[in-house]
This record gives sequence, structure tokens and C-alpha cells, in this order.
Amino acid sequence: MPFSNGKTESPGLSELLEGLSHAGIEFILVGGLAAVIQGAPITTLDVDIVHRQTPDNIARLAGFLKAAEAHHRRLDDRVIEPTAEQLAAGGHCLLRTRFGPLDILATIEQGQTYDELLPRTVKIEFRGHIIRVLELEALIALKKTSNDPKDTQRLPVLEEALRQLKQAGKP
Repeated sequence: MPFSNGKTESPGLSELLEGLSHAGIEFILVGGLAAVIQGAPITTLDVDIVHRQTPDNIARLAGFLKAAEAHHRRLDDRVIEPTAEQLAAGGHCLLRTRFGPLDILATIEQGQTYDELLPRTVKIEFRGHIIRVLELEALIALKKTSNDPKDTQRLPVLEEALRQLKQAGKP
């Protein structure tokens, strides 16, 4: 499945995805951009990923973040760069990069990790790379358990996008 579905893609978000892929980082794209890539007509301003929690992958991710001038999103002016230790700790790192916002998650709803989510992904070709994207049906199941009002509002749009994909005979 190609990345572009006829919609304009954000150059910054595209650069983030390309950089992560080029660096050899094992990740699954989740969240709004994962839905957009699969045809959902929603707007998103960041990249959300779940990364594989292995020492080698964390080292590659930390190196990419340094090159991308990543720092934690904060309300004050302090610039705090993420560390490999933070990436390995199993939490969330909400970052700004020179390409745009990047949310790095060790787990998502119900504590699901990269390895647990992997069977529920689709492979998407993007700029010569294959990226893993959480399938729309899995995204919908997660949104149904969310308490976030934004997720509740998006749920009917995601469900309609899935219905149209199935009608078109796409996974």
C-alpha cells in the first residue's frame, strides 16, 4: 500500500518518518497519522510511534533523536534532550524535533508493546522504505477504550473509513 492516498502530506511529518526509517529504527506508526495513511479524513499534527524496546533499537533511536535536535515538549523554555535511559524506561517521550512533534511510546492502551502490536500492522511503502502501521481496525478498537474526547469524536470517522476500505476490498 503506498503512503500517499491523494492527500497532501506534511513535509515535516514525512521527514520524520523517512528519518526514522532510514536510521533502521523498528517502530509501528500509531495514532492519527496511521489513520490518515489508511484513508481516514482526519487532521493530525504529530507522529506517534511505538518502538521496539531492544538495546540496539533504542541506541539507533537515540542517535536519530540527537540528529533531529529532539527535546522534550515543555511549557517553560528549558531544553531537555531525551536519553537512551528514558527511551528504555517504558514510558512516553513527547518531543519536538526540527521536523515537528514526535511522540515516542513504549506501550499504548492496555500496556500493549511493539511485539504485541506487530501482528495487527500493515506494511506501507514510503519513500523506498517499508514502515509498519497499526491497522485501522486495531486503531478503532483502541479508540473505543479511550477516555480522550478527541478519540471519541474521531471514532465515527475512523469507522466510516474502515467501512469504505472493506467495500473497496482493501485490508
